[in-house]
Amino acid sequence: MDFELSQEHKMLQSSVRTFVEKEVKPLAIEIDEKHAIPPELVKKLCGMGMFGTYLPEAYGGAGMDILSYVIVVEEVSKACGSTGVLISAHTSLACDPILQFGTEEQKKKYLPPLACGERIGCLLLTEPGAGSDVAGIATTYRADGDAFVINGSKLFITNGGSLGIGIVVASKDRALKHKGLSAFIVDLQSPGVVILKNESKLGIRGTSTTSFALDNVRVPKENLLGEETQGFKIAMETLNGGRIGIAAQALGIAEGAFERALAYSKEREQFGHPISELQAIQFKLADMFTRIETSRLIVYRAAWLKDQHKPFAAESAMAKMHASETASFVTDEAIQIHGGYGYVTEYEVERMYRDARITRIYEGTNEVQRLVIARALLTGK
Repeated sequence: MDFELSQEHKMLQSSVRTFVEKEVKPLAIEIDEKHAIPPELVKKLCGMGMFGTYLPEAYGGAGMDILSYVIVVEEVSKACGSTGVLISAHTSLACDPILQFGTEEQKKKYLPPLACGERIGCLLLTEPGAGSDVAGIATTYRADGDAFVINGSKLFITNGGSLGIGIVVASKDRALKHKGLSAFIVDLQSPGVVILKNESKLGIRGTSTTSFALDNVRVPKENLLGEETQGFKIAMETLNGGRIGIAAQALGIAEGAFERALAYSKEREQFGHPISELQAIQFKLADMFTRIETSRLIVYRAAWLKDQHKPFAAESAMAKMHASETASFVTDEAIQIHGGYGYVTEYEVERMYRDARITRIYEGTNEVQRLVIARALLTGK
């Protein structure tokens, strides 16, 4: 058993960390305030290969592994949760299902522009009446000649505002519930795709979170992803992988907040001494660091299992649940250590506190994660 990163992973971590310190960290406050990630930064992320980390080189990717992807999202999220989830949602929710379920023609057509960031990907799954209950999807599709026609609405779509490539899940027959779902690769600049709203959010403000209307959107039949009525399986397996990305984002946010709290505790003096000498602060730092290290082990193990093509659904649920709750705990304690300064934007931990909150909700709420874990325990699956 080896808990050390490989030399390759250490080199990647170092290079990404240097890039983030120079290119991402100085923009993090601005990204939050302006609710947008600058196009220039997106281009630099592309130049670093961050949009195609584990995609094969044959499809324009960097040809690395899932753990490399986790390291990228983690390091970026230390500085900016918005930029971290831009990469995570794009990779896990759009690139991965095409890689896992797409035909060779689909991979050759869609993965290269996604891998280089020319198009930004997203998953159109959630609806006003279907969040955790994927079987309740009301968006429908029907065959019409050489195309499928999709009608319905979607909301809370991370990266949706980029109007890139979306994986749309729709129902052939709502009476069939989860057995009637299919998945489609959709160019979101197609006629009939209408942005209803880009949400104003508590955190991760730099990403677009979009509501769509799909009004007679025609999708070529060759854009069916996997087999017809395989949509539920595709959605569930996509979310299983996506949870690893969100866990990495949460881990990064927690680490970023901890680093700032630790540094501040050494600088801030009260009663004539740095507050780091106070036992109350030391206990907080010890608890924060222990939870972060525990989360890291779980997250990295889930990534390793996916890399090894071993079952990882329960482990990804544990990783997402534990890391997201760690992020909430650590960012809250970081504000407490900063005192009044923690409540102002200049010290950044308040932004991290806001960014951390969503990680307990998207890619399946933590209540759903507990169901997944319990089901694995009770059924052995």
